[in-house]
Amino acid sequence: MLRKIHRLTSFSILFTTQQSLKVAGFQSPFVEYSKFRGLRSVSDSGMSDEVKAAKKAAEEYQLSSADGAGPATVFDKLLSNEWECKKVYEDDQALAFADINPQAPVHILIIPKNRDGLTQLSKAREDQKALLGHLMYVAAEVGKKECPNGFRIVINDGEQGAQSVYHLHLHLLGGRQMEWPPG
Repeated sequence: MLRKIHRLTSFSILFTTQQSLKVAGFQSPFVEYSKFRGLRSVSDSGMSDEVKAAKKAAEEYQLSSADGAGPATVFDKLLSNEWECKKVYEDDQALAFADINPQAPVHILIIPKNRDGLTQLSKAREDQKALLGHLMYVAAEVGKKECPNGFRIVINDGEQGAQSVYHLHLHLLGGRQMEWPPG
C-alpha cells in the first residue's frame, strides 16, 4: 500500500500524531496518511480529535464577539499570504487550496475570500446567495479537474456538524470510492 507523509504546520487543530520530531526547538506534528483511507485519532474519552476541535472552536466562536463575526481564523492568515498554502484555484471571490489534513487522496477546501459574516452556512444571508452559488460552481470545476471519476462536497456547520473553522468552507473529497453513510 502506498504511504505518504504530510507535514502539518503548528496552526493545525485537526491532526493525528503518528510521530513527532523536534524541529527548531519545538514539536512538529507529522501524520502518516494512507492513499486509501484517512486516519482519525480517537482520544481516551472516545471522542475524535476532529470533534474535540469542533467543540473548542464552537466555544471560542461563541465567546469571541457579539456581532457574530467570530475570531480571526487560519484562513485569514492564508488569504493575507501570511501563511502559504497549495493553491488549486483562485478568482476575485474564492480560493481553493489543498487541505493540510487530507481525509482522502484529494481533499481541497474552497473558501470565500471575504468572510463578511459568513462563518457558517446556517448564518448565510439572502444577499450572499450569489456567492454561495459561486462557491458551489468553483467546487464543481475543481472537482471535475481533480477528481474526474467523482467527488463529494461537505460543509460542516456548527458544533454538532464538527465545524472547526468559523469561516464558511467547502470540503471537496475524492480520489477514492466514498462510503455511505458518511457520518
